[in-house]
Amino acid sequence: MEHAVASAPNEQRAVLPFFALVLALTWGLQLPAVLAAKGVLDAPVERFLPLAMLGTFGPVLAAVLVCMREAGRAGARVPFRGLRVGRLDVRWYAIALFGFAALHVLGVAVYALAGGSAAGRWLYLPQNAQHVAAVLFIPWVEEPGWRGLALPRLRRRASPLAAALIVGTVWAAWHTMMFLLQGLSSLGLAWAYLNIFAGSMLFTWLYERTRGSLWIAVVAHTGAHLNNPAHALPGDLTAFAIYTTALCVASLGLVLADRARWLRAPD
Repeated sequence: MEHAVASAPNEQRAVLPFFALVLALTWGLQLPAVLAAKGVLDAPVERFLPLAMLGTFGPVLAAVLVCMREAGRAGARVPFRGLRVGRLDVRWYAIALFGFAALHVLGVAVYALAGGSAAGRWLYLPQNAQHVAAVLFIPWVEEPGWRGLALPRLRRRASPLAAALIVGTVWAAWHTMMFLLQGLSSLGLAWAYLNIFAGSMLFTWLYERTRGSLWIAVVAHTGAHLNNPAHALPGDLTAFAIYTTALCVASLGLVLADRARWLRAPD
């Protein structure tokens, strides 16, 4: 099945320049805050937080810059082509918006039934202005890069599974400075990488099922922040580990249930 936003053959560009630029932009802007937090720089970390915040714009900036270099001013629209996908069944939006919260609640329920304790809250809803900003703002600065540019380009050369794994790897790496700034331990960092990796699988499943819709990716990213057990970090790793495990089980189940779709030839 070809996605509704597939480009003409002469517009099929490489994705490596985007990956290199997005990591350079975000890591470069966020590294000073991390060094200050670790005591390497003799300056208050607050001095560098505006730069760190600017680093979150990395995906959309890198996507637009790469496409403009390839196609001039008209290239700035390329990362947003997925917004053109036609009307979708409202059930897909419901799954995207509430699916991640449902997986967390289910994970906590299974954990409790298995005799686990200290699972944390059932839901980690936005509690302050920073959380609300993440819900409304972050999806729009990330998704044009990850699911607007990188995933469609990889899908023209690789299966959905391979594309999801590649995007997941770079997406997880892109978060590194944010995780370090959050003060995660080595174990917490491992869980955080796994969480993003599994999330990439679920986002790709939604993308494939909705003909390459960028809207569905934005809604899913909103849903992931609407209930975000990462709010419990770094002090409470259990809730985040339960949530991440639930994402991993769900993504593995989707692959096993429809291997032919996940392994099909590039578009």
